[in-house]
Amino acid sequence: MSLFNGRAECTALGTTAEGSHIDKSAIRDAATIIMLRDAGSQPAVLMGQRGASAAFMPGKFVFPGGAVDANDATVPTTPLTDLDQTRLTSESALPPTAAAAAAIRELWEETGQILGHPGDWPDPPQGWRGFAATGNVPHAAALSFFFRAVTPAGRPRRFDARFFLADVAQLKTNPDDFSNAEDELAHLQWVPLADARKFDLPFITQIVLAELVSHIKRGGPPASVPFFRNDDEAHLVSRLGGRSPL
Repeated sequence: MSLFNGRAECTALGTTAEGSHIDKSAIRDAATIIMLRDAGSQPAVLMGQRGASAAFMPGKFVFPGGAVDANDATVPTTPLTDLDQTRLTSESALPPTAAAAAAIRELWEETGQILGHPGDWPDPPQGWRGFAATGNVPHAAALSFFFRAVTPAGRPRRFDARFFLADVAQLKTNPDDFSNAEDELAHLQWVPLADARKFDLPFITQIVLAELVSHIKRGGPPASVPFFRNDDEAHLVSRLGGRSPL
C-alpha cells in the first residue's frame, strides 16, 4: 500500500494478514520509497493511483509505501549510512532497518521492482518469501532517508511515515516492467517532476516533491531531513540532522 494510505485492504479493515486486530485510531509506523529516474536531465518519480474505493486517499497518485510489519525488523539487509541511522532513530523507537526494509518490500509488492543485493535466505518470514525467491536481500544501502511526516489528527488512518529516496540505477529489474506488481496501485508510471502538478496528489506528496526539486538543484546528499509533525497545537515542523528551521 502507499504512503498514508493504509497497507492492504485487510489492514484498512482493521486486521493484519495474520488476523490480529489493529487500532485504526493509533499512529502506525510506515515507510515510503521515492524512486528517482534521470535526475540530471528530465527527473521523474515512480507513482501509481489508489483505487477509487480505497478507505484512505481514494483516487490519489502516490509513491509505493505502506505500514511497517513486525517481520520487517527481522530480515537481513545491507547497512544504512551512519548518518541515516542517526536521523531515523531521532525521536523514534522504530528500528531503522525495519523502516528501510518495509519501503523495499512495498516497492516489490506494489510495482514488482526489486531493490536488492544478491543473498540467500535460509528461512524468509511471511511477507518476504516472494522477494527472497528472487535471490536478493533488501538493499538498504541504496536508500537515503529523505522525509518524515505524521498524518494530521482527525484522519481515518494515521501514520508516522519515513520517506526514502533511491535512484533507478539501483534496481535489479527493468524499471518499465510492472508485470509482477500486485493490484494495490493502478496506472503505475514514471511521472516527470515537471508534470507532477497535473496529477491528483495528496498534500504531503506535493510537499515531498517540492523538497525533491530543491534537492536535485542543490545536489549532494540531503543536509537534513524535514519532519512534518502535524501537531495540531503547535503545527510543529523541524529538520532532523540539521540546525536550520524549515
